Amino acid sequence: MSQTLVSPSRQDWRAHAMGHLGWARGAVGAGAGIALAGIVTWLLLRLMPGGGSDALPLLVAPLGASAVLVFCVPASPLSQPWPVIGGDLLSAAVGLIAGHMLGDPWIAGSVAVAAAIAVMSLARCLHPPGGACALLCALGASGKVPWDWTWMAPITANVLLLCAFGWLYNNFTGHPWPHRPPRVPHVPAPAPDYSREDIVAVLEDWNEVLDVDVDDLDAFVQALLLRGRAA
Repeated sequence: MSQTLVSPSRQDWRAHAMGHLGWARGAVGAGAGIALAGIVTWLLLRLMPGGGSDALPLLVAPLGASAVLVFCVPASPLSQPWPVIGGDLLSAAVGLIAGHMLGDPWIAGSVAVAAAIAVMSLARCLHPPGGACALLCALGASGKVPWDWTWMAPITANVLLLCAFGWLYNNFTGHPWPHRPPRVPHVPAPAPDYSREDIVAVLEDWNEVLDVDVDDLDAFVQALLLRGRAA
């Protein structure tokens, strides 16, 4: 028996691409952010003493992962400015240190990623691409031509430029960054009574890390209660 595939309407496709956090918005922002970071980093490297080193990159690979977070999920706690800047740069420094101290790429890479996670957690800037920064720098620093600290120059420029453009682009397209939880009035009694501390306690009972801010969870529950009351 033959089947007919039903294509989504043009209106549905446009809403999926452009509406809310559509893929087109994230794709354009990430592409533009990477392009800007690359060209400005190239210009900055040319201004370094001696015209910079040809070995230094214009872009580092972990920046692509950071761009996905900054432009596609700007409300995530992992996507905020301090996690992006602190997570990437602290992890890169950890990777360079591990590479120079340990020498072996396999050992240095393993230790660097583990240490980067610990450092990011203690500094409250957990950012998944930070693990990639740590591994990249550990491998580079333990390679045949060990990377030195000048490699922090393009990495730092990349990260700061991406964040600067992310701030402009996200706020211009209606997604405040750094993220601010929506303001939703609390539902008066007789709605179920709870507090922010109750949400924190439940999360602790679950013993899981959810990629959402506590204040966003609170606003979400209140919006559900208001919607249910209006129905």
